[in-house]
Amino acid sequence: MSSNLIETFGQTAAGLLDGLADVVAGPASSLRDGTEHAGVVLPRDLYAHAGAQTEWWYYTGHARTDSGRRFGFELVFFKRRTDLDRFGPVPLRLIGNPLYLAHFAVTDESRGRFGYDHRKSANGLLDPPGRADSRRLYLRLGDWTVREAHGLHLLRATLGDDLVFDAALRPAKPAALNGREGAGVSFKDHGEASRYFSYTRMSAEGDITWGGVTERFRGDAWMDREFGTWAPTDGQKGWDWFSLQLEDETELMVYHIRDRHGRPSTFSSGTFVDAEGGRTHLAREDFELEATALWRSPHTGATYPSGWRLRVPRVGVDVNVTPVLRDQELDTRGTTMIVYWEGACVVEGTRGDRPVRGRAYVELVGYDRSHESPSLVTFLFGPALDRRWRSVFG
Repeated sequence: MSSNLIETFGQTAAGLLDGLADVVAGPASSLRDGTEHAGVVLPRDLYAHAGAQTEWWYYTGHARTDSGRRFGFELVFFKRRTDLDRFGPVPLRLIGNPLYLAHFAVTDESRGRFGYDHRKSANGLLDPPGRADSRRLYLRLGDWTVREAHGLHLLRATLGDDLVFDAALRPAKPAALNGREGAGVSFKDHGEASRYFSYTRMSAEGDITWGGVTERFRGDAWMDREFGTWAPTDGQKGWDWFSLQLEDETELMVYHIRDRHGRPSTFSSGTFVDAEGGRTHLAREDFELEATALWRSPHTGATYPSGWRLRVPRVGVDVNVTPVLRDQELDTRGTTMIVYWEGACVVEGTRGDRPVRGRAYVELVGYDRSHESPSLVTFLFGPALDRRWRSVFG
């Protein structure tokens, strides 16, 4: 069969499926209304946006139980409008629009164990219920939830029958609006931006149940909120993101956006928050990030940086960031269609002329490239195949 005939057949199939999607799910929107670069408005922008292509609510934290057991956690909810997405000729909005997705991971530092799960919902017949409320902070995917009450962010998630996590987080500082102008507009490339703000220090307390035994915990958490419609470019092929909470009550967020050659983009940036909550924007030239070790995943074969030296002369920071476990990789091809590393880390170094310690979370995206050839079968059935939590915690 000639390549021209195959191409013609594919175009015909795509046209027919687009027509079917228009009937079943409605016409596709461009998801751009001219407000893509408007500044953040709180509390409104804490809630869901009907017209945003991508948005997420990202919680990470470090805690210790009353018995002394240390752990880190990641809980993230995503909402994705699928108007512009497709698998080959198949418009994704035929499957669902919007899609709701969530990841939950726990790093048991004291016992050297890591487990995670991930979910998705199009609110179909067999899906768990998904929701992201546009009038209040309320997120749900099955029995995983985030909601706000009396100034607290209340989180609940589970890993099968092995682990139950309930946490109450209270912001200790005002939201930090990320981006150059201090309005919460974070440019990823020329003309492409998200709205982005962070609660860089939240007091955390709650209960965690491991294998039927419930313990009280306390610690610190971080929340990132990002939303908008931005197009992928050759300058956005991956990123290395860092959130540091230092023991002197300051916080630091930096990220490298990597281009198709693996080089840091000039749109990489960061934010420093002082002990009183004052914010300083950091441009790409304000910080230096150097990998000090590598780790190759036995699960996917991807090779990641696994230790860093981070220097920010402008605010006197010179620290080493070290993972508490090397293997904190998540294979979420059945939900968000990527493989990435996200993990709890320890921080040690200096700030000014004084020693400083702290905790961090680091996210590494784009070192595995399987998302460039996504599989519809894996997307539909992947969570049943690749979740990694069974018999991990006890």
